[in-house]
Amino acid sequence: MPSEKYFNYLRKDRMTHVWCPGCGNGIVMKSFLEAANNLGLDKNKVAVVSGIGCSSRVTGYLDFNTMHTLHGRSIAFATGVKLARPDLDVIVMGGDGDMLAIGGNHFIHACRRNLDITVVIFNNSIYGMTGGQYSPTTPSDSLASTAPYGNIENQFDPVQLAIASGATYVARSTVYHFLQTAKFIEKGIKHKGISIIEVISNCHTYFGRYNSMPKPAQLHQYFKDNTISISKSKDMSKEELKGKIVMGEFINEDKAGYLEYYEKMRESVVNGGVK
Repeated sequence: MPSEKYFNYLRKDRMTHVWCPGCGNGIVMKSFLEAANNLGLDKNKVAVVSGIGCSSRVTGYLDFNTMHTLHGRSIAFATGVKLARPDLDVIVMGGDGDMLAIGGNHFIHACRRNLDITVVIFNNSIYGMTGGQYSPTTPSDSLASTAPYGNIENQFDPVQLAIASGATYVARSTVYHFLQTAKFIEKGIKHKGISIIEVISNCHTYFGRYNSMPKPAQLHQYFKDNTISISKSKDMSKEELKGKIVMGEFINEDKAGYLEYYEKMRESVVNGGVK
């Protein structure tokens, strides 16, 4: 039985959810609810934005100000919300395909601007809603409906992409480490500037079934057995890191962002011109 402390943040009339039994999406949502409860978030002072995909259905279940938007455009919508209402905590939730394929440019430029929003990536390495096609984060050689002989493309590393693009808070966890995920989301929401939290998740229905791990527990066991700390990864070779999930906070720095510069410019114009 879920704790009643989460019920205040859920639209109970929308239950039960549409996700497959054992899907990681519900675990990520639970981690977010844990973070929201720990922070005591005011539902009226939070906006949660999603795009299209299995994980993007999360906004239908959360009792905040929510937007279920166009495919790949969740960060663009969130940018507008934050500029219009800078007093709100704006949180974006979506999958690896939505965020890093069709939404890839929005992701890069939000990081570059250091916009004060929190982005939670549900990374299950597959397009789950449309039939198990490979995504930008599908590991090389893995099988998918559109890669029946193995994926020949290199995969994106969302953490390194975010850091290289200018993000000021970047962390990675897994659905197996759900309490740590909640802590990263909590810190991300409190952080001033853009926060990127990648959560390695499971789609046993497609990714697992194609790659000999058709049960949720098998993927969770894989996450448990192959997750290592950042400090440990520094002593490992590239070959040794193959197949490993490096978990932790990769960057957490204080740096002025788009909203601060925008407000300075606005005040300058109001007072007689740009200086």
